Amino acid sequence: MADTTQTPSGPLKGWTEYLKTPWAMIVAILLAVAVLDPGNLTGTIVFASNALAHTAPYILFAVLLLAYLKSSGAEVMVGRAFQGRETQMIFLAALFGGLAPFCSCEVIPFVAGLLALGAPLSAVMAFWLSSPLIDPPTLLITAGALGWPFAIGKAVAAVALGLFGGFVIRALMSRGAFALPLKQYNQSGCCGCGPKLDGKPHWRVWEQAERREQFRAEFLSNGLFLLKWLALAYTLEALLVHYVPADLIARVVGGEGIVPIATAAVVGMPAYLNGYVAPPMLAGLISQGMSVGAAMAFMIAGSVSSIPAMAAVWSLVKPRVFAAYLSLGVVGAILSGMLFQLLF
Repeated sequence: MADTTQTPSGPLKGWTEYLKTPWAMIVAILLAVAVLDPGNLTGTIVFASNALAHTAPYILFAVLLLAYLKSSGAEVMVGRAFQGRETQMIFLAALFGGLAPFCSCEVIPFVAGLLALGAPLSAVMAFWLSSPLIDPPTLLITAGALGWPFAIGKAVAAVALGLFGGFVIRALMSRGAFALPLKQYNQSGCCGCGPKLDGKPHWRVWEQAERREQFRAEFLSNGLFLLKWLALAYTLEALLVHYVPADLIARVVGGEGIVPIATAAVVGMPAYLNGYVAPPMLAGLISQGMSVGAAMAFMIAGSVSSIPAMAAVWSLVKPRVFAAYLSLGVVGAILSGMLFQLLF
C-alpha cells in the first residue's frame, strides 16, 4: 500500500518551511492589504520601514556586542558575574530598566543577548518589564497632559513592576521553573560544528581565525533572527495604528471601581499604545469619566506588551516564560491602577 502521509521533500519541503517563516507572514499581510485596501499599502510599508530603521541602531549594537562576547569567550565571565548577586541584579535591572529609553520591541535584542550569555531570568525579567514604561521624554509628556502625580506614579510603577516580576520569577526558579528560558541556544554552533574554543576570554578576537569565524557566524545568525521577527512586529504595528485606533479600544473602560481597572489592563495588553500619544488621549478619556486608576492600568499594560512586542517575545522564549511575562504585566498593571486610584 502506498504511503500517503509522507512529509514533503526537495523543493516542496523548502517551500513548506518557508511558509512558516516571518518573511512569509509579512508577504501575506502586505498582499492582503494590497488586495483589500490598496491605498494603505504604501503607508504600511513606510511605517514599518521607518520603525525598523529607528530600532536598527539598538539591534546593531546588541548583535555586535553579543557576537564579540561570544567569540571572545566572555560569556563564562558574564555568567560568573551574576552568581551570588541575584538580588542586587534584580534591583539594578529594575532601576536601570525604568530609566532606559527602550520600548518593548527595542528591548528584545538586549534580552536575547543577556539570556544567551547566562544572565539569571529573574534579573532579565525585571529589566524586561520596567524598560518599556518610562523614559525622560515620556515623563515630561505625561506630566504635561496628566500632571506630575500621574507621571511620577508611572515612573514608580515601572520600577515596582520590575521588582515584582524579578522576585516572582526568582521564587519560581527556586522551585525548578524556567530552567532553559530561550527557545534556541548557541545558534551558530549548537550541533558541535562551530569553532572549538578553549573557554578562556581572548579579547583580541581578530588575531585568531576560528574566533573571527565565530564572530561572523554569531553576527549573521543573531542579526537575521532579530531582523525577521522585528520586521513582522512592526508590520503588525502598522496595521494596528491604521485599523484599530487606540481611543476606540479605550472607550470600553469608563466608570469607577476595580472592574474598569482590570478591564483597562486586559484591553491595554494587546492594544497599540504609543507613549507619546497615549497621555493626551487618556487625559480626554479621564475628562469623560474614565477613572485615573483605569488610565494608569491601561497605560502600563499597553506599554509592557503590545501585539507587535508579543510577536517578538514569542519568537524568543519558551511558552511558559512568555505566559509568565504577560501574566506579570497584567497583574502588575492592575495592582498599579488600584494603588494609584486609592492614593489619588
